[in-house]
Amino acid sequence: MNKKTETQMQMFANRLEKRFRHLKKWAQRTNVGAFRLYDRDIPEIPIVLDYYGEASRPQDAAIAGALYKRPYEKDEADEEKWLNMMKESSSLALGISVQRIFLKQRQRQRGEAQYEKMENARFEKIISEGNLSFKVNLSDYLDTGLFPDRRLLRAMVGAEASGKKILNLFSYTGSFSVYAAAGGAASTDSVDLSNTYLAWARENFSLNSLSAQIFSRQEDFFKSRSGQPHESVINRLIRADALDFIEKAASFKKRWDIIVLDPPSFSNSKKMSGSFDLRRDEKPLVLSCLDLLAPGGTLFLSINTQKHKTEISNVVINLSSCSNNIRVTDLSNKVVDEDFKGKKIPMAFLITG
Repeated sequence: MNKKTETQMQMFANRLEKRFRHLKKWAQRTNVGAFRLYDRDIPEIPIVLDYYGEASRPQDAAIAGALYKRPYEKDEADEEKWLNMMKESSSLALGISVQRIFLKQRQRQRGEAQYEKMENARFEKIISEGNLSFKVNLSDYLDTGLFPDRRLLRAMVGAEASGKKILNLFSYTGSFSVYAAAGGAASTDSVDLSNTYLAWARENFSLNSLSAQIFSRQEDFFKSRSGQPHESVINRLIRADALDFIEKAASFKKRWDIIVLDPPSFSNSKKMSGSFDLRRDEKPLVLSCLDLLAPGGTLFLSINTQKHKTEISNVVINLSSCSNNIRVTDLSNKVVDEDFKGKKIPMAFLITG
């Protein structure tokens, strides 16, 4: 081991120990079982780490994270060796076995690449978030199934959900919908193209003593027969391209009280009828969603890309120019939890129209 790597290992360990001491009591007090521990805090160690498990029992916890793409080329073998050294440093600092630390290479992802399966290790855990529980998979995907940086936005949706009809677009593993259902929503409709994530969402509902039904085709959801049979199901998981679903819902004059819109920055999945580019499609997408709101309804918009952040933010803020009835509230500063103070997190907006 060279002197530089040895020094970095010590710096990394010191930082992790300090951060864990700072966050441990907060995590225990709030019953948060997944939180951001480190995110490029030291520039020469460009890693992001999230902690999964009870803060009081690190021996049973696990770590998932990634090495950000460097701005220069580095020998692949040297990079792997360096990354293993950082895993060892993490293990020693936190008292977590190296076998429970999962670090991947995080590069700019296009389309559904960030959701594609990378391994088959199936290292899964059930973690808590307040009074709710969620399944995470730390080994097989770039992302684990639950985004810690959206924690307070999920809680905000849950707090507003009582007695309301909820639509969750690009729903991933359904965490927003679970919050809404637990908050007393009259119904939740979660739309995603992936069978894997719809099944995962159903597991998350089940973990919280809630039932959900998967509609493998959106036609089955929109099917109109006497008594509207799908209306008897409170939590519905619908396999569909969100863009197609929005168009279909408009033709059926469907309306929801709350819509959660958390789109990818780009997608050209083979399952889609076309491609989606956030910079190009954001404004018409938001306006289409506003047309699906019931009177007095609200749209929660999450923007996950850091690239072109100012440009995209300006588009959202200027939506009011389309109609005097549109109101946009920037929630970004209101959804920064303790583990993300001083760090970059996705933008969030509340839009009424």
